[in-house]
Amino acid sequence: MQRLTGSNAYWKWNTAYNRHSVAETAMYRVKQQFGGHLTLRDYDAQVGEAMTMILALNKMTCAGMPESLRIACGSQ
Repeated sequence: MQRLTGSNAYWKWNTAYNRHSVAETAMYRVKQQFGGHLTLRDYDAQVGEAMTMILALNKMTCAGMPESLRIACGSQ
């Protein structure tokens, strides 16, 4: 039997855990901001509602990002 030591980096890499984690984090952010449920009953309408929430969250995130400028170092 092989003994597991250290981090689970190998397992995470081979099972695409990072993609799963990013998706879970994104859904957590949407639910925290807009509530944990959809209000429309029709499936197609729910898809549109969810996409609208994600678009709004992306716009809010973009609005909160600082604009940075590169400043050259050294003498000319």
